[in-house]
Amino acid sequence: MEEKIKGTKGLLAISPLLVFLAIYTTSSIVCGDFYAASIIVSFLAACLYSIFIIKGKNIESRFEVLARGAAKKDIMTMVLIFILAGAFAATAKQMGAIEATVNLTLSFMPMNMMLCGLFLASCFVSLSIGTSVGTIAALTPIACGIAEQSGQSIPLLVAVIVGGSYFGDNLSFISDTTIMATKTQGCRLKDKFRYNLKIALPSAIITLVFYLIAGKEMGAAAFDKEINYLLIIPYIYILGSAICGVNVMLLLSSGTVLAGAIGILNEKLTLAEWSGAMNDGIMGMSELIIVTLLAGGMIEVIKETGGIEYLKNKLTSKISNKTGAELSIAGLVVVTDFCTANNTIAILTTGSLAKEISAMYRIDARRTASILDTFSCFAQSIIPYGAQMLIASGLAQINPLEIMPYLYYPFVLGIVAFLYIIFKHEK
Repeated sequence: MEEKIKGTKGLLAISPLLVFLAIYTTSSIVCGDFYAASIIVSFLAACLYSIFIIKGKNIESRFEVLARGAAKKDIMTMVLIFILAGAFAATAKQMGAIEATVNLTLSFMPMNMMLCGLFLASCFVSLSIGTSVGTIAALTPIACGIAEQSGQSIPLLVAVIVGGSYFGDNLSFISDTTIMATKTQGCRLKDKFRYNLKIALPSAIITLVFYLIAGKEMGAAAFDKEINYLLIIPYIYILGSAICGVNVMLLLSSGTVLAGAIGILNEKLTLAEWSGAMNDGIMGMSELIIVTLLAGGMIEVIKETGGIEYLKNKLTSKISNKTGAELSIAGLVVVTDFCTANNTIAILTTGSLAKEISAMYRIDARRTASILDTFSCFAQSIIPYGAQMLIASGLAQINPLEIMPYLYYPFVLGIVAFLYIIFKHEK
């Protein structure tokens, strides 16, 4: 009877997430269009429902739990990044930086190599700067511009950027997920890198082969436009500074100032037009900012009511061997990421338990760190309410679910990582 009560309480604790998924899916079916349903309304309904599953608190205290989750440092940091990304993207577009960069790209890169080129660029930038969010913020406007100029699918090209951004997020020595995974498991960065490379590199090669094949179907884009190289400076600055490790918020804010100054000096925009462009860019991010705040509040309720602990216990209750232990660690970090929508927090939350499981079944700490990092990146890449997907969809002005079917690298990464656990055993 006690176990049954625990199970019932656990299901109740994670029910806000289930309610969100049920409402979003049902409303999509009723609307007859999976992209017409509002993510904001679905999250709002789930948040309002969640306050009723908190026990032992008055109504004011229950709302305070939601507010505490929305106001957390990680959530507010994401909101600030979204605001600055919107301001930079709109300024760059208004003063012609995106158009000039797109024209330069189309002038020397064959269309049948565009997918490979964008993917490699995203991999390189993310490996250099160690952040998928920064990579997506910098390259998504360029991908959208190329799609518009060449007539290709915007969701496809944006998905190429998103996928490549996780290559570096998973491998980079300065990635927060890499640092968190190695710290929680007590191993060195370079050792974890070697283990990760066995999974990430084959996944990237498979994805590149697919892009080579898919690129053959793309027709050549007509190009006869003059290129103003001066207008490309903001993007050169963004990419160069990012590679040098400049903080993403400082990067985006200084990039906005640089783009605006160049635009004014080249008479591409006035001070009033620059201010209007930044306002439009920030307001264009309003939907994903609201989603981020609501998701943060709902996740805090799930934590408060024991949902994360319940999922941990369920996923580790039937381990019988090393393979099962590794699959449990992978499942644990995936489910936690689904609930927290933050792969770094997911690793931090599950790291100590993963270390205990590894010690019990004699799993190499480097392998455990690799599994934690890889599967957290996989999970983060396929949730439509994750920061990366939201910022990509916000910049591209499309629904996150339109991007998901084209996320080839993350899905290949997940499959390769799963096979790695099943078949590559260590003595």
